[in-house]
Amino acid sequence: MQNEKLIEQTEKIDGKLAKVLDHLKGELNAIRAGRANPVVLSRVNVDYYGMQTPLNQMANISVPDARTLVVSLYDVSALKEAKKAIIAADLGLNPVDDGKVIRLSFPQLTEERRKDLIKQVRKIGEDSKVALRNERRDALDVGKKLKKEVSEDETAEFEKIIQKKLDGAIEKVDKLVKEKESDLMEI
Repeated sequence: MQNEKLIEQTEKIDGKLAKVLDHLKGELNAIRAGRANPVVLSRVNVDYYGMQTPLNQMANISVPDARTLVVSLYDVSALKEAKKAIIAADLGLNPVDDGKVIRLSFPQLTEERRKDLIKQVRKIGEDSKVALRNERRDALDVGKKLKKEVSEDETAEFEKIIQKKLDGAIEKVDKLVKEKESDLMEI
């Protein structure tokens, strides 16, 4: 493949596919698997002096044991707001505060809840595959626009390269989804 624009497009798609995979990893990490994981709180935003502030930027989050998170706020006056934000995030956790820290206990997942989480994981995986396919479509559209400047052989080679990259990314998505499913099914 000689055309610089096609080479540039193959490099661009690498970055775009990596972004989709990173997003998927973030989404999967946010799903709790019965064990305490500080990442679960990554989406919790607290109304702190009129601004929405991520909880993990205004507190130290520690894991004293496998089923408990302890949130130690830097400013104890924001304790009530932080507790409200955790409840509003609908994580299935009940925050308990002692005036200084917030404790979150992770209950054992029921079989029904595990199945619901697996459905959610599969949906997130499928959404990621759709995003990957959209990136492939966009890249191939650029290739089609360049048909006047590029030979048919170069266009065919470009399409094969893009498809190979997509196949590799979809394999990674399937692997990540399968790992999360097995993680959820552990008792």
